[in-house]
Amino acid sequence: MRVGYAIRDEQSQDHAAVRQLHAAAFGDPERVPGLVAALRAGGGTVSLVAAAAGEVIGHVMLSPCRLDAQPRLVDVVSLSPLGVHPDHQRQGVGTRLVAAALAAADARGVPLVVLEGSPTYYGARGFERADRCGVRSPSLRIPGPAFQVARLSAYEPWMTGTFVYADAFWAHDCVGLRDPERFARIAAMG
Repeated sequence: MRVGYAIRDEQSQDHAAVRQLHAAAFGDPERVPGLVAALRAGGGTVSLVAAAAGEVIGHVMLSPCRLDAQPRLVDVVSLSPLGVHPDHQRQGVGTRLVAAALAAADARGVPLVVLEGSPTYYGARGFERADRCGVRSPSLRIPGPAFQVARLSAYEPWMTGTFVYADAFWAHDCVGLRDPERFARIAAMG
């Protein structure tokens, strides 16, 4: 069922709904919701929700990370997590959230947005393999095709190096794939 919705900045009264949304979308009541809370507490995030009839149906977060480039560290962001409530998936909500997040990052002068995810889904939304842009993965548990970047207006060709996640991603075990079958499927997309 299609419903009208708006993309807006997350507000403090949305926190409980965002937690429930990610628990439902990822099938885990702790890991991704815990990551969101930790990233929020760390500051500097951009957090957007899709809301329909007063309910949060989608959420995306950009969090500060770094690119360890040869001349200097570069401030970049990670687009993670992106979640859409299961009742509203496959209706364009995630696509609009990704577009809004990329626009927000570009408006802030961020040169690169980095993520782990489906190359088919994110490739159609402006992302490309990170290793083909000279950006190295921080973990062997991330298949090459899944580690992706979107180059924005502030990007410069010298911005290559190793991506460095914020500590919260490591503390909540949200880096790389743990499922060997899923890893193999994505790696085969090479």
